[in-house]
Amino acid sequence: MQLEGKTALVTGASSGLGRHFARLLAREGATVVVTARRIDALAALSDEIGHQGGTCIPIAMDVTDPAAVAGAFEQIATELEGSLSILVNNAGVAHTRAAIDLSATEWTQVLQPNLTGAFFVAQQAARMMRGEGGTVVNVASILGERVSKGLAAYAASKAGLIQLTKALALEWASIGIRVNALAPGYIETDLNREFFMSDAGQRLVSRIPQKRLGQMHDLDGPFLLLCSDQSRYMTGAVIAVDGGHLVSGL
Repeated sequence: MQLEGKTALVTGASSGLGRHFARLLAREGATVVVTARRIDALAALSDEIGHQGGTCIPIAMDVTDPAAVAGAFEQIATELEGSLSILVNNAGVAHTRAAIDLSATEWTQVLQPNLTGAFFVAQQAARMMRGEGGTVVNVASILGERVSKGLAAYAASKAGLIQLTKALALEWASIGIRVNALAPGYIETDLNREFFMSDAGQRLVSRIPQKRLGQMHDLDGPFLLLCSDQSRYMTGAVIAVDGGHLVSGL
């Protein structure tokens, strides 16, 4: 187990990729704190990981509220005895709407968790890591580097997160904190499975050079690379896991 003795925090862990990453970190030996707004879903995940021999601590946290983030980190610091090795900044949302019809509220609902919240969580994590070092993995998207119709706010938030990754990597390298980003392409989850089975979804899949959706386990190798000491000389990097989508023809 390559993360034995490490402590990790995963935001947005109540479902989807966050839930998957938490399970993976625990299987690799890390003590995992899982956060989200839905404490019931976190408790179920914690029980599952515990039954499999791992250690998981559920803590409610709303990343859109800086005061709530600070309060949650006080509890996290207590639970982890002040030691945090890994942050996985995964919490985020997406709205599909034509940019011309996008309301101010909808714009904020995407930018606040995806970018602003990610910053405040990373800032609190860095304060815990300072002195001992650590690694931050921001879960971005290939839509931070290319665009798609109806996702202006989401694409802007993920592009901002990629640039934030690089800015924090530069600032925090001298204090032993590495900051990298994982940029998934189209990954099949419970939330999007039905769409990708539709004609419209299949047309999107046909544009992926590998001609298939990614599965969550396709992210495991790159994710563990960024979380582990195997990437100790990497910071400010963005790793795309997308079946070749970013290099497909326009």
